[in-house]
Amino acid sequence: MQNPAPSPSETTQPSLILRLLRGTVRLGVTVSFIAVAAAAVYFGASELTRRAEAVPPPDAAAVTPVSVTPITSESEYVVDRVFIGQVEPQRSANVSFELNGQLDQILVDEGDEVAKGQLLATLDTALLEVERDRLTASRDAIAAQLSFAQKTVERNAKLIEQGFTSQARLDEAVAQQDELLSRIGELDAGLRDVTVRIEKSSIEAPFAGQITARHVDGGETLRAGELVLGMVEVVSPQVRIGIPLDVDPMLLTDVEIEIAGQSYRTELATLRPDVDPVTRTRTALFNLQDGPDVTFGQTARVHVLDPVQSAGTWVPTTALKEGTRGQWTMLVADAQKTVRLAVVEVLHAENDRVFVRGAFPEGTVLIDQGPQRVTVGQRVAFSAAE
Repeated sequence: MQNPAPSPSETTQPSLILRLLRGTVRLGVTVSFIAVAAAAVYFGASELTRRAEAVPPPDAAAVTPVSVTPITSESEYVVDRVFIGQVEPQRSANVSFELNGQLDQILVDEGDEVAKGQLLATLDTALLEVERDRLTASRDAIAAQLSFAQKTVERNAKLIEQGFTSQARLDEAVAQQDELLSRIGELDAGLRDVTVRIEKSSIEAPFAGQITARHVDGGETLRAGELVLGMVEVVSPQVRIGIPLDVDPMLLTDVEIEIAGQSYRTELATLRPDVDPVTRTRTALFNLQDGPDVTFGQTARVHVLDPVQSAGTWVPTTALKEGTRGQWTMLVADAQKTVRLAVVEVLHAENDRVFVRGAFPEGTVLIDQGPQRVTVGQRVAFSAAE
């Protein structure tokens, strides 16, 4: 006789109990591992803390010493404006003859120094001298006739008193005398004309100077006004420079002019009232007080110190840094010796310094050397020199 089959509930109950036991064991093992790991972390952290506490703390970082300069506010800055011109003589002349004629002699050459009134060149005056001799001979002949006419007038005047001649004879003698006087006057004028033409057939130096050009060689037939020589005055050279209209003429009374790297003191000779239509400047002429060794035509630079009214301060060029959006910045230290960043506006720049405008609180100083060694917000110490 067969045993009856177990019911489903009797089969499922032992399996459920077995699974519960297995889950309990796994949970216990997991909790044990977690506890062991937590204990290991705890004891490890405690050991690290103990070791860290056993290590002595590092020394505090030393405060960086910096070189500083007080920021001094100024009400103006001076701009050295430079204008270009050239050296030229005070007087120059292109010498020529006033009359036509054949060139006889030219007595100087290029580069020769001449004195005022020195003979430079002459025309051939042979025809003029012949004309002068002819006029002189004619005058002598007329003078002899005049002497006879004057005696005739005297004789006729006495004869009229004695009643031996008529008034008509006396009048005729007087008329002849007057005619001869007029002819002598005409000959004297002719002689003066010839004398003047002979004098104008030579060229004399109008002033002391140096010959710069010789346009003829001798023997040419020249027209009146044709260039023969060029000359310049070599003493007291002057400088011609165009000055813009915005420059105060009072600034030109005492300036320095640089020529070939050397500076000369000058005085303003004249400032023309008109404006050059090409350069739109006024022409200024300066006399060099101590420049006899300069060469005409050299480039000259006049330095005009023009003050500009504007508040600001001078700082070294190396102190500037380019900031964002085209701004300029520099590092400063405030009264608490903390590095700050100051934004400034550059008004004027020179070789090694710039004139800037900015807001600087009381006690602010400029870090003038080694600003790259510090950063904004860092505490610094001022060097012993400061």
